[in-house]
Amino acid sequence: MNTKERVMLDRIFPKQVDNAFRGYRIASAVFLLITIVTIARSCIHIFAPDGGAGSIAGIINPSGDVISLFALWGLSQLLMGFIYVVVYLRYKSLISFMYILILTEYSGRTVIGLFKPLYTSHIPPGAIGDYILVPLAAIMLVLSLARPGKKVLPTAAQSSAP
Repeated sequence: MNTKERVMLDRIFPKQVDNAFRGYRIASAVFLLITIVTIARSCIHIFAPDGGAGSIAGIINPSGDVISLFALWGLSQLLMGFIYVVVYLRYKSLISFMYILILTEYSGRTVIGLFKPLYTSHIPPGAIGDYILVPLAAIMLVLSLARPGKKVLPTAAQSSAP
């Protein structure tokens, strides 16, 4: 493994976890926004009478089992949301790693949806969100790994120096 690969891995999996975020601030701000949306969405799935299955996702006449599954899914989302909160408030050096998890989860949802589609009366907001969040998380991952103020490519003066 070369030095650049090692540095990148150390940024994703820091040897010492702390509250210093070294990437671009926009990546930290978007992570906070994803955190808030995750917690809000999870509460809807847990506390809405139909778990959002019919009223939001558009499942026609959702059964008690479907509503229960939505509530269980909401609990999983809430737990992830709490982890996001802890990372944001205490362990910001893990935000790049969290973007990898977000990217994996939402990409996985998209792929699973292709093979096991959910038939609804309309396109659920979560399905639209998957198509937005995958590229957004990829961009934010790159920005969380980059260091503001560091030049990626040498300038012409630096490359012509002896």
